[in-house]
Amino acid sequence: MSPEKSEVETKPRDKRAFNAYRHGLTGQVLIIAPSDEQPYKDHCQSIHQYLAPVGGLEIDLAQQIADDRWRMKRAAAIESSVLVRGLNQPDDALSGNEQVDVALATGRVWGEQKKDLNLLSLYEGRIQRRVEKNVALILQLQQVRRAALQQIVEEAAILGETYDFPPEALPPNFVYSNAQIHRLAAHHKRLESVRKPVRRAA
Repeated sequence: MSPEKSEVETKPRDKRAFNAYRHGLTGQVLIIAPSDEQPYKDHCQSIHQYLAPVGGLEIDLAQQIADDRWRMKRAAAIESSVLVRGLNQPDDALSGNEQVDVALATGRVWGEQKKDLNLLSLYEGRIQRRVEKNVALILQLQQVRRAALQQIVEEAAILGETYDFPPEALPPNFVYSNAQIHRLAAHHKRLESVRKPVRRAA
């Protein structure tokens, strides 16, 4: 073995190959490839924007959903990599037609890697079920939160802008401030004042 080859084989992995990224919402440290860091951040941001969580529990659930959706994307990429790697291996079944050869090679890879691919499918299925469960839970929490907010806003519209709700008058785990309540109450009163002439005209 030449000295040059030995040096290449024993060269340690570049420490820059991975980044230690502290997630801004969870505070957890994630080890992630530099090329994945920004796509991961963008992915999490899009999920949070779509779900619009409010309060600690909703934010935590939204992050779990984002992480599980990321895992599903990674599983799909792994499956694609397994297939592509297999397609690049020599094959004894060649028809001379490129599309037929690709189909034959795909079947061979599925046969050779079926155990790993089946495990990957089970992994994806479990993650998908967890995503569905957490999405249903966060939607339920948001429905309860909005109903509680609507009730308080209607009360604030009656009690007036100077009334400050004491904590014991608010529902458990209520995340809105008095300022937010009165801003929504003013909006509610404005809508009602516009609707009344419309109802009379009808």
